[in-house]
Amino acid sequence: MLTSRNLPDPSAEPARPVGIADPRQAPLIGVDDHLPAVPLPAQTPRALRQRFARPPQWQPETMPEKRWVHKPPSDASVLVPIVLREQPTVLLTVRSARLSSHSGQVAFPGGKRDPQDVSAEATALREAQEEIGLEPQNVEVLGRLPTYVTGSSFVITPVVGLVHPQPSYFPNPGEVADLFEVPLSFLLDPANHERHAMLWQGVAREWFAMPYQDGEQQRYIWGATAGMLRNLYRFLAA
Repeated sequence: MLTSRNLPDPSAEPARPVGIADPRQAPLIGVDDHLPAVPLPAQTPRALRQRFARPPQWQPETMPEKRWVHKPPSDASVLVPIVLREQPTVLLTVRSARLSSHSGQVAFPGGKRDPQDVSAEATALREAQEEIGLEPQNVEVLGRLPTYVTGSSFVITPVVGLVHPQPSYFPNPGEVADLFEVPLSFLLDPANHERHAMLWQGVAREWFAMPYQDGEQQRYIWGATAGMLRNLYRFLAA
């Protein structure tokens, strides 16, 4: 499994949204350990291919976030990269502290659609190559999850793909501070899905979080990234 020991130190910037000092301190309103985990046989590459080829009837759970930026919506795509290891993992990034928005947060590789991008898949693959050096030929695109609308006015299309591991990745230091992998089985077990809520500027905000202990470091997966992973769980559990 990829570890942060091979990559630059992300400099311990706390993950935070605009206006919230530290989401880890927000009240915990529940943990979904009453829901079943996705069975391990349903997490194999063959099972994932079959599920996306013949999707079931299901209902996405996460709704559009309450907007805190008033601007026209922008189309974006992210790659949900499931790495083909003995036990599959999901490859995630830590956003650079240099970025003007969502700095220090855990995210999927991805970004805004460029005019030359012919599809959401093209955007996701281009951004993954630019951000972390993931070669498009190493990605087998399985399909899409429903769009996720963020409070910062991005309409994000999550593109799920199987990734053949590369010997190394090349994070763009202007965008990515760190890379790490989380077992897919951890993310598909609702016992690891926390619900947090707080009142911010008179508006009730609520989000999922999936804190993952990566050696001595806790990776705080939350917000849009956790919301899209929750929809992946619902899709695979349907």
